[in-house]
Amino acid sequence: MKAGSPSRTAWSAARYRAAHQLLEGGSIFADALAVPMLGEAEADLEADAPRRGMRLFIAARHRFAEDALATAVDRGVRQVVVLGAGLDTFAYRNPHPGLSVIEVDHPDTQEWKRARLAAAGIAVPGTVRHIGVDFEKESLAGRLPLDGPAFFLWLGVVPYLTAEGFAATLDVTAGHEVVFDYAQSPDRMVGERRAHLEARAERVARLGEPWLNYFEPEEIAADLRGRGFTRIEDLGPAALAARYFGRSDVPPETPGGHVLHAS
Repeated sequence: MKAGSPSRTAWSAARYRAAHQLLEGGSIFADALAVPMLGEAEADLEADAPRRGMRLFIAARHRFAEDALATAVDRGVRQVVVLGAGLDTFAYRNPHPGLSVIEVDHPDTQEWKRARLAAAGIAVPGTVRHIGVDFEKESLAGRLPLDGPAFFLWLGVVPYLTAEGFAATLDVTAGHEVVFDYAQSPDRMVGERRAHLEARAERVARLGEPWLNYFEPEEIAADLRGRGFTRIEDLGPAALAARYFGRSDVPPETPGGHVLHAS
């Protein structure tokens, strides 16, 4: 992202979340704060709705992540860290009593978010803390005031990190639980799906936030096991379609976006 400006991809992700509330009624992922947090007129958003496929993927990744978090809270986890928080609203609609939230993001994006919260009249609970970090230039190690096991929500960030930035941040999550999403290379895809992914990659690159890495499921699993994670649930296009969209017609090996929970 460009210094002095908030993340444009964080704004884009917020548009997808808000549009899902309006166009699908939040059927996959309900977020009553998504539309006011974005601050765009509903009519404008519906008229210029983000692409449906990506919109539903983003809704599904948040549903997957927050379902996994709820299970962790039931097991006794009392701290959640939102990495690359952008305009994410979990901290401001947190349904879990006693769960504290730490939001981590670039200081410029955090300043923008504080302005959006104020404009939308969304209160900041006393259970929320903010830590400003540039993931590519600063280490998160030692910056988090964690007291016991934590759950890391890390959505919409990994593709924009260098391999070094990804590894350094993943190190911080070791010994805890984490949900993140990643993309397989466009080279694995054919036809319209490849064209859509390449077009999106070009768009975010023009915004100054290019995709810098792709992974394969076996590669990610081996990396996680090497860091001590023993339980891994990785949902690719077929598994996401079956779980959230009631579709069993997507071939199991279909490449694309993945969302993963490791503990």
